[in-house]
Amino acid sequence: MIARVKSCGLQGIQGCPIDVEIDVSAGLPAYETVGLPDKAVVESKERIKAAIKNIGFAFPPRRVVVNLAPADLRKVGTVYDLPIAVGLLMASGLVDPDVAHKTIADAMIVGELALDGMLRPVRGALSMALTAREGGIRRLYCPAANAEEAACVEGVEVCAVESLRQLCGVLQGETSIAPTIPQPWVEVRDDGDDFSLIRGQFAAKRAAEVAATGGHNLLMIGPPGGGKTMLARALRTIVPPMRFEEAVEVTRIHSIAGRMAASGLCRKRPFVAPHHTASPASLIGGGPLAQPGEISLAHLGILFLDELPEFSRDVLEALRQPLEDGEATVSRALAKETYPARFMLVGAMNPCPCGNYGSSYKPCSCGQSRVERYRGRLSGPLIDRIDIFIPMQELQFDDFHAPAAPAETSSVIRARVEAGRERQNARFAGTKLFCNAHMGQAEIEAYCKLEGSARTLFAEAFRAQHFSGRANARILRLARTIADLEACDRIEEEHVAEALQYRLMDRFWN
Repeated sequence: MIARVKSCGLQGIQGCPIDVEIDVSAGLPAYETVGLPDKAVVESKERIKAAIKNIGFAFPPRRVVVNLAPADLRKVGTVYDLPIAVGLLMASGLVDPDVAHKTIADAMIVGELALDGMLRPVRGALSMALTAREGGIRRLYCPAANAEEAACVEGVEVCAVESLRQLCGVLQGETSIAPTIPQPWVEVRDDGDDFSLIRGQFAAKRAAEVAATGGHNLLMIGPPGGGKTMLARALRTIVPPMRFEEAVEVTRIHSIAGRMAASGLCRKRPFVAPHHTASPASLIGGGPLAQPGEISLAHLGILFLDELPEFSRDVLEALRQPLEDGEATVSRALAKETYPARFMLVGAMNPCPCGNYGSSYKPCSCGQSRVERYRGRLSGPLIDRIDIFIPMQELQFDDFHAPAAPAETSSVIRARVEAGRERQNARFAGTKLFCNAHMGQAEIEAYCKLEGSARTLFAEAFRAQHFSGRANARILRLARTIADLEACDRIEEEHVAEALQYRLMDRFWN
């Protein structure tokens, strides 16, 4: 007898419908899985046998063939345990196949089995729920640990299954599972170092505020102990909270990667800070199955690279394409996947290897050639993709020990940032853009027009500095963000002047 169950696999962050077909026929006892299964799928045989036995059924001593269709698509992971077990129970007559078929005719089933028949969570439940909706399937049976995550998809009833025994009761019409009610969307703010705790560095704080408002890349350059790392971590307290649409994008990636810290949606913007010994594969993505890397886990959040020149040249150059396109394509022998990677790059570096170049108090022990080699680790094309360069000043004794003047707290700065971001949300309503840094050429021409003295100033700077096309676009986006912070519809001369000040690099290298 043949039974068919709808399930779902994963390709990158996209779900792909899979038909699980089970044939139980007369013959010597055997169990075969076909359809390009990986080792985890092949090993599901033992988990399924033990689970069926431990919930009180006798595994049929017959020939069992499991086909996962389409057969030319590689099947990976443990997500097929539960649908195979359900199909086997139906095909062997251990549950009434007619009753069971009516129950699951318009349902998708996913889940990993433990040996006692309990269910363990799987990766990518949100993508699977989206795939079910796109395929017109109105019900998803999944492990209880994944139910809250999947339930945020409208139009799909998500039924949280605790065990194979519980689902058997549903298949036989003895019980039912109420759909999981999605949790109301609540914005969650990140906690970190408050801006009021950062001594001095007033210009750097302003630049960080601009960067957070528009999602711009920034690089901090200054002596050791000047507060670069603290400022980067404080950025988490002023970036706008994620909207629901953003949370769905972020959750899909983290769920695929197995990085979900809790059930439900990711509610905080990602803050990813890999060590400078990270490999290109760990940062961009890799592994036999082309898994997402750190830059994709930082999607719509912050990627902080401390000691930026200490990262390998291969890693830094690999960032160029994602910074430009907002996505990372990972190619491996068994898979090729494209993941979103639109992050805000925050870098920190010393002015030289010893950190004392330009100091008024400590002599630099680096020769000029060594300083140039150190700075040369950042290529021109990578520098061209950074919007804001922040000079960090040397801190004095009074900065630490004198009575601190009242400083703005993160909540005060965040209010201005959120007001500026709201102007952007209104501007980009109905599009997939979330901030000014995401604007393409068409949006730049529509929203970043310069007139009068603003145009004259930019023209003079352009001729003097010979900006590239990329630098031209980034300065205009930056000026638009500064205007949004000031609640101005037009980009004025002072907005262009501030944007140019953040962009020019000559003052850092001379």
